[in-house]
Amino acid sequence: MKITTKQFQLLTDCSRAWDFLTQIYDRERGGGPAAPFFEYAVTSSWMDTTYLYTSRFWLDGEKTVAFVSSESPVTDIYFWIRPGYEFLAGEMQDYAMDHMPDFGGRQRFMLFNGQEYMMKEAEKRGFTLQYDYEDRIFDFENELNRELPAGFTFVDPKKADPVKLAKCLWYGFDHGTDKGPFKDWDREDDGPAWTPSKGYKGVLSHMMSPPPHATPEYAVIIADSEGEYACYSGMWWVPQNHLAYMEPLCTVPEHRGKGLASAALTRHYRTLKPLGATHMTGGGDPFYEKIGYGKGLHWYVYKRNV
Repeated sequence: MKITTKQFQLLTDCSRAWDFLTQIYDRERGGGPAAPFFEYAVTSSWMDTTYLYTSRFWLDGEKTVAFVSSESPVTDIYFWIRPGYEFLAGEMQDYAMDHMPDFGGRQRFMLFNGQEYMMKEAEKRGFTLQYDYEDRIFDFENELNRELPAGFTFVDPKKADPVKLAKCLWYGFDHGTDKGPFKDWDREDDGPAWTPSKGYKGVLSHMMSPPPHATPEYAVIIADSEGEYACYSGMWWVPQNHLAYMEPLCTVPEHRGKGLASAALTRHYRTLKPLGATHMTGGGDPFYEKIGYGKGLHWYVYKRNV
């Protein structure tokens, strides 16, 4: 067995990463986030791609057997290993410590259930557990049945207004509080492109030029009685893993607490279960457990004592 390495290249290796992460995904065993987690990050405007060249694959011949990368912040390091290649854990961590962003001791190892061997290696290197939490999953053997409240309607994602959607996401993620009001966008007279006046390019990039494996046709958008978008739930359908990967989910402040998010997730459930989905991701907020989500991916955040 001869193990070689290859540095990640943004323009050519997204599919290599996707294929590897879908191959090793194991809902029961764990071992790291599903493939959409990485692709969503590297194709989003909020991701600092400056340091992506430090991400690295380990190869056994032509077969990818391990991958290390960062997300946001770039000092958060993630590891994925194909079963049978756990012996690479220490080498991967040494590489991350020597070559990936640290910025004066800010580097963290983001580890998961199924990576207990990785936790032991981290502890050998002076990392200790800072905190942990559960990202919950909804099992489609159960039923999700939350109806859309009166006065709201579903919007066909293929006909969505990008400006309304950008505004929904802006306020849905509380940027109106920390970054100021949403500014209108101006449409160019000579074509269909929308030009942002204040840099809201992330929304358009995922709508107009979706990432290679994105499935925006399965997104759920909910409008209020005035036609303004009140709730958005993105969806990555991964048939190889029977996985409905929900990302992101938000509701604008004035419509929170009305059941829109649970109605959006119900829409996902009713759409994707007939296609073969067996489970859907959520998050760590108590909201998910309240509507029937159960055990999912457990995160363990390790940091070195410096």
